Amino acid sequence: MLPAGQSPLHGYYGGPINEIRCLMPRKKPTPSASASTSSPVLKAASGQPALTSLRGVADWRDATAWLRARGIEDVECITPDLAGVPRGKMMPSSKFTSNTSLALPSALYRHTISGEYPEETESFRYEPRDSDLKLVPDLSTLAVVPWESDPTAQVICDIVDTDGKAVAYTPRNVLKNIVSLYAERGWKPVVAPEIEFYLVAKNDDPDYPLHPPKGRSGRSILGGQGYSIAGINEFDELIDDIYHFSEKQGLEIDTLIHEEGPAQLEINLRTVIRWNWPIRCSCSSARSARRR
Repeated sequence: MLPAGQSPLHGYYGGPINEIRCLMPRKKPTPSASASTSSPVLKAASGQPALTSLRGVADWRDATAWLRARGIEDVECITPDLAGVPRGKMMPSSKFTSNTSLALPSALYRHTISGEYPEETESFRYEPRDSDLKLVPDLSTLAVVPWESDPTAQVICDIVDTDGKAVAYTPRNVLKNIVSLYAERGWKPVVAPEIEFYLVAKNDDPDYPLHPPKGRSGRSILGGQGYSIAGINEFDELIDDIYHFSEKQGLEIDTLIHEEGPAQLEINLRTVIRWNWPIRCSCSSARSARRR
């Protein structure tokens, strides 16, 4: 947590794994990535919005120009449900910029992780009217969707009710409330995201268990590959795609490692904060923290 009034010098904070910096070579940035800065919205010297921003614009006028410059055809308006699954609507970019009202049913926030609706109990009830909730695009999150074949962008949305009041139980509003509690104490939370996941072989039958995929060696990846460069290189093509897509969305990968599990990968994103020096956690400290 950062005390208020710190010097605006840039360092970065990494999680425990980030002490090890030789695990993956940093890919050369594309021209568009190297042209960006830490500012979410770039401005040209003339005062007009610079269209080189990888993520985020200031207002709807900038959004229209940003979408047009990239030839964006569709926009995904997404928001996380209670399990963190992206939900939302897709529409043509022309409709997105035409002051369209977007709504989702409130029952969406009663979903289970598997997408089912639980039975009502004495302590759990569905809203009788299943009223609409409105999506409010956060234009600072506007970014391209590089894995789509057609030119597509996405924007993360906040959720309000029909009166425009923030819906307290939705994940983004819960987070905003927590951040405001920090701000009341003069603190600023610093988060270093760590994305951890398993790769699995294709399986179109849900009755069969999942298995690790075969790497480029032709053999299935087993456990015991912690920090193995060879384990990472088994999935070179996939990792290149991850780097490429991350650059296109303005996300900078710090390190990537193979964890202990079979085909278990971990990605750490670089986090820029305002601080006097870079803060790091040593591997010994990390092990102690995990034991606690």
